Amino acid sequence: MSLKDPNVVDAKKRKRLAIVLSNPATSSTTGWPVGFWWSELSHPYFVFSERGCDVEVFSPDGGKCEADAMSDPRDPSGYSSSDLISMGFIATPNLAAVTQNTKKVSDIDVKRFDGIVVAGGQAPMFTFERAASLHKKFVEFYEAGKIACALCHGVALLRYAKLSSGEYLAKGKTVTGFANVEEDYADNAVWTMNLLPRDKHVMPWRIEDEMKKIGANYVQAGLWRGFAIRDGNLVTGQQNFSGSETAEAVVKALGE
Repeated sequence: MSLKDPNVVDAKKRKRLAIVLSNPATSSTTGWPVGFWWSELSHPYFVFSERGCDVEVFSPDGGKCEADAMSDPRDPSGYSSSDLISMGFIATPNLAAVTQNTKKVSDIDVKRFDGIVVAGGQAPMFTFERAASLHKKFVEFYEAGKIACALCHGVALLRYAKLSSGEYLAKGKTVTGFANVEEDYADNAVWTMNLLPRDKHVMPWRIEDEMKKIGANYVQAGLWRGFAIRDGNLVTGQQNFSGSETAEAVVKALGE
């Protein structure tokens, strides 16, 4: 067999991954500005870089992306103050700059990449319904046998992504994503701080409920536990503490 045979896997070839961030938005439930979550970019980026992968960052509309405030280790809330990986990412100018002028998802050439990783944060719950280019591109990766990955609220994408057959991509697949027990925790936190009345919720719908509704086998590891699951070439991660686990699952699937 010739070494130039296209069916021969080149183990020395650097893998290339596309990370997709949500464009910024305003929450229709809270009125707050929402965006992507820093650890869901920085932790996978770190793992991929350490394994010798090339990474490019995209968003459905392109342009500047904004992070959810509480995902920033410098935020006065202190919620992410222990996230040293994100702090290092933010403090490194050439890394922080990748969020400032993202390319459009529609410009991704699937043939040039080995996988797509869709990060979460709060904004996907309000922006991904209209992100038709992302639905299409994610399915294109999946149907090409390449890695298709979504993390945390980025799993919102699977509520809309349908195969060429018209079936939901996630139907019959084992997946994870932001859990109901975590949504309950978030709701209780804002209610306790009197940031929202008790008849209002942080999110307009829930990942766990919708995945079950479309016929996926939804699983989770418990409140705020790092967790990722692979079903064939579909990889999903539970929440913002699962960035490294999700990236490791992707790397393993790539044979790195």
